[in-house]
Amino acid sequence: MIKKEMLIGDIVRLKPNSIDVLAKFGMGCLGCPSSQMESLEQAAFIHGLDVDKIIDELNKDEQNEEKLNKEKQNKEKQNNEE
Repeated sequence: MIKKEMLIGDIVRLKPNSIDVLAKFGMGCLGCPSSQMESLEQAAFIHGLDVDKIIDELNKDEQNEEKLNKEKQNKEKQNNEE
């Protein structure tokens, strides 16, 4: 679960696909050294963005991943039972 206090660098390392979500909101400088030490809240403030919307999108993406993983596990279980 992504939180506003987390550092951008940590978010990107934990969830590489977060780069696409952050870029969608206009955070294109994710590779610059200062972004690695900024919290998501700080970066959103600097860019004039709503941090809650970004968090919702990042966590929605995570929830979708979890749902897909569960579906995959269920299919594998069904295949093993046959």
